[in-house]
Amino acid sequence: MLVSFGYVSTALSLFDSSPSKTMTFATWSKLEKKEREQRLIFITKTNLKNTVRIIHYNIASQFPLYRMSSSIVPLATHPDVNWNYLKHTADEFRAVGDLVKDHGLRVSLHPNQFTLFTSAKEHITRNAVKDMEYHYNMLNAMGLEKEARINIHVGGTYGDKEASIARFYENIKRLPPLIKQAMTLENDDKTYTTEETLEICEAEGIPMMFDFHHHMSNPGSIPLEDLLPRFIATWKGTGRPPKVHLSSPKTEKAYRSHHDFVSLDYVMPFFKMIKPFTDELDVMIEAKQKDLALIRLISELAKVRGIKRMTGGTLVI
Repeated sequence: MLVSFGYVSTALSLFDSSPSKTMTFATWSKLEKKEREQRLIFITKTNLKNTVRIIHYNIASQFPLYRMSSSIVPLATHPDVNWNYLKHTADEFRAVGDLVKDHGLRVSLHPNQFTLFTSAKEHITRNAVKDMEYHYNMLNAMGLEKEARINIHVGGTYGDKEASIARFYENIKRLPPLIKQAMTLENDDKTYTTEETLEICEAEGIPMMFDFHHHMSNPGSIPLEDLLPRFIATWKGTGRPPKVHLSSPKTEKAYRSHHDFVSLDYVMPFFKMIKPFTDELDVMIEAKQKDLALIRLISELAKVRGIKRMTGGTLVI
């Protein structure tokens, strides 16, 4: 099984490389009208410049996966700001996409937990559609809209999981088809189990993003080995390997929180379990130490008998 690795957003190995520099609405409100847009353009271009720096680092390090920041554009969806960021940053967005495509990287985005389709409140669904449109528009500006993925969770239960799932099926119809084609759904650590998320993915034709740590926090009743073939099947026809998130608990008491690094002992049982079901796997490391956690884990995995490191960010199990 060929396993490819990536990490989230910021490369800690690089100096001052955050792709998520921002400005609050309160700060924006205090600026003169002309200065507002100038400041927003400057921050966005800085974030895109840092994204390019990080991608060059990933290329040099041979990391094939990367989750870009959702916060590249400050105040992009704020209803009182409503600025045309693409008008001023088209060249910078295209440069990011060209670099990704030239080196065959696989990139994704992950909107925040408020982007959900299970709410009975109209404004929450409306804002979810708007946020998904923002993420898709960034990918479209990069020329990556057909290959990159936008990952979200199913959402809340609001005291009635069955009714909330029914609302998901209804509210997701509001999402433009091209954006829906770019999305994935992830199981979570408190509400929707792997099985429940799978059922929704299968019904809607959406690939599932499997999070092992979340599954261990919220396992449901069906054994994982019975669910993995179904998870893998949701990726059929996408042209991409099935993709998982890996992290470790911070402590037993704070089990759902992410540790700085990823424990080899914690994730090895998962690799052994999934190996019979797929020849290829993409792994996104979700740890506080970002790229440093990736480097440590893949170095530890390479020392395990039966595992061979192929590049800086890939190995064969």
